[in-house]
Amino acid sequence: MTEADSPRPLRVLVVHNAYQQWGGEDAVVEAEIALLRRSGHTVREYRRHNDEIGAQAAWRTAATTLWSRRTAHDVARALADSAVDIVHCHNTFPLVSPSVYWAAHRAGVPVVQTLHNFRLLCPQAMLLRDERICEACVGHVPWRAAVHACYRGSRAQSGVLAGMLALHRALGTYRDKIAIYVALSEFGRRKFIEGGLPAGRIRVKPNFIDLPTEPPAGPRNGFLFVGRLSPEKGVSVLADAAQRLAGIPIRVAGSGPAEAALGGIQGVALLGALPIGQVIAEMHRARALVLPSVWYEGFPRTLVEAFACGLPVIASRLGALEELVEHGVTGLLSEPGDAAALAQAMAWAEQHPAQMAEMGLRARQAYRERFTASSNYAQLAAIYAEALESRVAAGA
Repeated sequence: MTEADSPRPLRVLVVHNAYQQWGGEDAVVEAEIALLRRSGHTVREYRRHNDEIGAQAAWRTAATTLWSRRTAHDVARALADSAVDIVHCHNTFPLVSPSVYWAAHRAGVPVVQTLHNFRLLCPQAMLLRDERICEACVGHVPWRAAVHACYRGSRAQSGVLAGMLALHRALGTYRDKIAIYVALSEFGRRKFIEGGLPAGRIRVKPNFIDLPTEPPAGPRNGFLFVGRLSPEKGVSVLADAAQRLAGIPIRVAGSGPAEAALGGIQGVALLGALPIGQVIAEMHRARALVLPSVWYEGFPRTLVEAFACGLPVIASRLGALEELVEHGVTGLLSEPGDAAALAQAMAWAEQHPAQMAEMGLRARQAYRERFTASSNYAQLAAIYAEALESRVAAGA
């Protein structure tokens, strides 16, 4: 389906609970809203922000996580006040809550839910414990998350999240109130099916970036890391690898709690968090983007940005990253958590600039074929059409 094939402009209510620290998920939401508006659709927004949490008691936040009366009221009123064809939810934790699905269902409006992380399977959202992959709660009542205090080291908060999942599974919320789920990769789709979401209603639509111009030609050197400096991103692995590389330049764009691990290492330049324009400029000058994550990444937007810039990616052979980076074609894969293997891959890239340049060309081609705004819009329009058909089939 192309933009010209769309039967009519749709009226979409986009729902998103913004994080306290702006991140890739927030950027994806903004890009998708802009794409819909450019394509002629009317977009209304229902937003909550986690900055609200500091102004209310902990017990109220816990209660809201299970069911937000405010969200149910606000969304019901928004749907009554203006005709809406689709409710598209992104993050609903903790202030929006699953009550949004019930409000839309009562109004007869189908819901599309994008699965940016693994929150519906794992209270901690990353399937990670002690910097190791953990799937103990996948397909099970997630009581283990409370025992291990998986969310922010708090048994109480982890228990609230586990309770939310258990409650809404029992109520059939995730089974009956959502028309279409959007996974970001085939790996993610398989994992959500394993966790109990309805297989017949999960579609795959990757993230995208609108960067149509060709990257400038010119010499490339050194490596680039872009993202939050936190344990799940493999910062300690990168730090160990950097120490093995005898001063090979590594530029680090980002900030976070693990930043100290990279301080003082020869060849490592800490740039801090950069605006997107400067990130793109860094991507145009680097030899490869390094993605040493130790968790199942949903779909890092930085990978799409790198491909659009003709920048090959050195990534962990893990989850969706193994699916997105074709070893020896659009980048290199190394074993997750293995600093020696990462250093070896980076050293090979440093010694083979011509081969890395070829991989960059193929990465750019992969972007043009799979991750542009136009191809993403076609997929999103098809998902919306299917959601509308499900409403008709249900007699709404």
